[in-house]
Amino acid sequence: MTDVRLMTLDPGHFHAALLHGEMHAAVDPRVDIFAPVGPDLVAHLHRLAACNRRQARPTSWAWEVHAGPDFLERMLHDRPGNVVVLSGRNRDKIDQILASVRAGLSVLADKPWVLRSADIPKLEAALADADARGVVAYDIMTERFEATHALQRALVNDEPTFGRIQPGTLEEPAVYMESVHYLKKVVAGAPNIRPAWFFSTEDQGEGLNDVGTHLVDLVQWTLFPDQSISTADVQLLDAQRWPTRISESDFRSVTNAPGFPPELGGSIVGGHFEYYCNTLVAYSLRGVHARLHIAWDWEPLDALGDTHFAYYRGTKSRIEVRQTRGDGFRPELYVVPNDSAAKGRVLSAVRAKVAALQGEYPGIAAVDRAGEIHLSIPDALRVGHEAHFAQVAATFLECLSDRSRLPPWERPNMVAKYHVATRGTELSREHPPAVAPRLAPR
Repeated sequence: MTDVRLMTLDPGHFHAALLHGEMHAAVDPRVDIFAPVGPDLVAHLHRLAACNRRQARPTSWAWEVHAGPDFLERMLHDRPGNVVVLSGRNRDKIDQILASVRAGLSVLADKPWVLRSADIPKLEAALADADARGVVAYDIMTERFEATHALQRALVNDEPTFGRIQPGTLEEPAVYMESVHYLKKVVAGAPNIRPAWFFSTEDQGEGLNDVGTHLVDLVQWTLFPDQSISTADVQLLDAQRWPTRISESDFRSVTNAPGFPPELGGSIVGGHFEYYCNTLVAYSLRGVHARLHIAWDWEPLDALGDTHFAYYRGTKSRIEVRQTRGDGFRPELYVVPNDSAAKGRVLSAVRAKVAALQGEYPGIAAVDRAGEIHLSIPDALRVGHEAHFAQVAATFLECLSDRSRLPPWERPNMVAKYHVATRGTELSREHPPAVAPRLAPR
């Protein structure tokens, strides 16, 4: 018997459909969609229909659409379901989350929940109200389910392999992460047409606001597993931003819009739209220096899609996730011993950890390479970004069935995460636009 009924609110981002990529026994196949009439709603319905029509594991969603400008008020009044799914415009998202929680509804919401530090109190209120009312407000952190990230976390917290995290400095951080996304790309086998509002930083946010939320989360989750983080643990040190320049013809190709909308007029320079979607931020977390580099380029030339690079520097080794041409731009995990003379001991430690992880990650192996150790990950564990949404949904449903499964550290860590993302973005605006920094050498 199903006891979860979904209500999707204003699905402006394709992630809303990815959450319906798999059916769940506890979830009613009927979903109610509350949204304004427009292309975002039409695109979402097409994506749901594509899930139902696909040859491999087709879904069987049925939907009822409630379309109109008062979509939020209608949802809160009619309440045909008990869980609100949110993935769309970010400007008003926290108000929608707060209203839903105060109506006694659980929420599964895509990042980012807030774009401004002034809205952090609303975030705290939503989380506190969820606790008080016994509902679940859950942030969709898909990157925790990526095998390379989870295994990087396991190795960073294995003292024989990694040692202890080095504090680092502003110039040489202990943690460095780099995420390069592309504005023009293919998702689920089709060109990803973005709504024109996606390019409004007032609606979507900037690089650190949006994609950067994942990176901030990974730093906390990896360095201090199962520990509560507070904003007092964070010190913002520096931040820069720079634009990606987009021609009008390129803008039309990725939005299907007839041209630049009027609201972007203030950012049109020399016939190009200057899209401030790139951020470099430096901060310390409990004395550990971290630097995050978030960039949006136009389209991949060499790489097959979005790329991620991350390292943690320990007293015994450096643990890296890389995506390079040599690895076919597939994310791979490496352990680089600090001292070549100690490589044998580090290799033995990695192999011992790999053996201990076989139950959770069957088939992983430590491969000795010149100067470093490659952690080989079987294809069966590489489910991909789109499948991570089904994994997030499954975890959310577990918390919904038993709220004690929601870790107590999630609430303070979420506030700390958005403190870094919002204050870092605001700090970057206090400086003149930067020249795009070079990507880290691989």
